[in-house]
Amino acid sequence: MVMFGAFADAQMMNMLEEEGLRNLCQGNEKVGKLHFYLQDVLGGLNATVWEVARAEITPTSPTSFGQVRVIDDLMTAEPDSNSTKLGRAQGLITFADLENSGLAMNINFIFTAGIYNGSTLSVSGRNLMTVQNRELAVIGGTGVFRLARGYAISSTYSFDSVTNYGVLEYTLYIAYVESGFGPLASH
Repeated sequence: MVMFGAFADAQMMNMLEEEGLRNLCQGNEKVGKLHFYLQDVLGGLNATVWEVARAEITPTSPTSFGQVRVIDDLMTAEPDSNSTKLGRAQGLITFADLENSGLAMNINFIFTAGIYNGSTLSVSGRNLMTVQNRELAVIGGTGVFRLARGYAISSTYSFDSVTNYGVLEYTLYIAYVESGFGPLASH
């Protein structure tokens, strides 16, 4: 049987997808480590964090319980906002703890430059802000990071309460399927 054009490409892609899934199921995973910073601007004209909802209890809650914010933070290679731009961190953060400053987070790291351009990683979990190093789950990804899993360590690198500007540090430890395609395959 001879296949032509887009159909042949689609068939080849399906075979590669199935091979990648078989590798995952057979334990043919590699591990990787990513390290970067988020430029978290909480106020001003160029804010990257915005409140989109609040509960009736939020104004009187010592933990801002019920407040929901969206973020679109710049992701950089170094703490300096002028360092190499890697992408954006976009998602939701919800103040979800009545007794502690704890967030429920759902963040997508979107890579827009370098060898991971076009790929994403998704992180979710509880972020207890009073703890120095906070662990979140890496629950998936796209592109190079398809089928990724692992964990992320987040910490506050710096915060200026006058300008409402924070720098957050992230280190992600991920497992992925080496398919022979993409930049992580050569590590």
